[in-house]
Amino acid sequence: MKSLKRLLLVIFVVYLLPTFASAGWWAIQDRPGRWSEALWSSAHVLPPASESEEAAIYVFSATTGGMKGAVSSHAWIVTKEKGAASYTRYDKVGWGSPIRRNHRPADAYWYSNPPQLVTAVTGTAAELLIPKVEGAIADYPYAQPGSYKIFPGPNSNTFVAHVLRTVPELGVVLPPHAVGRDYLPDGDFVLLDADGRDLHVTLRGLLGFSAGVRSGIEVHFLGLVAGLDLAEPGIKVPALGRIGI
Repeated sequence: MKSLKRLLLVIFVVYLLPTFASAGWWAIQDRPGRWSEALWSSAHVLPPASESEEAAIYVFSATTGGMKGAVSSHAWIVTKEKGAASYTRYDKVGWGSPIRRNHRPADAYWYSNPPQLVTAVTGTAAELLIPKVEGAIADYPYAQPGSYKIFPGPNSNTFVAHVLRTVPELGVVLPPHAVGRDYLPDGDFVLLDADGRDLHVTLRGLLGFSAGVRSGIEVHFLGLVAGLDLAEPGIKVPALGRIGI
């Protein structure tokens, strides 16, 4: 009985307390009531594509809308071929064609929330990786209409996390508030990244852990992630994100 009480206390302190705090803060913020009232234009994070001949790959994440924004974000991928005059953006969404291409500007606000750059790869490295990224996008197993589920997945973050695991050279994992990122394709219980350097164990994205070079040490519970970032020392806090030390 004492062990159960201790476990419940840990769950409350580590997962629920930060979530409640984030929800309280979010509830008092001035934000759009509907998607039609939100800002979806470019946040001007990226320079015009024509300014550079270099190839590039970017992964973005932005807080989502409604009360979901208290605990979750939306991620997407942007590529630019060498010499291209425009960017190509890929998102998974819950309406229409699930894998959207260029349905928003590459660095657009999401529900009026500015995008945060998760990673950037440019130059020769990007040239080599773009075909791999496009191959991972094409192989995503939940690209059909009706295959989107907000929770626990597969959702927009499941899609981007799939690409990051398939192309580990991109060198990152999605932030802790990217709910759905731990949902593994085809209901798998265990998955090793393509380079064998990160291990993921999960029960449908609801309960599990990740460990490795990019993940550090993570434990997820009901889509909420807590853990330690070892590559760039920091802690991962449910609903709030990564806090650097």
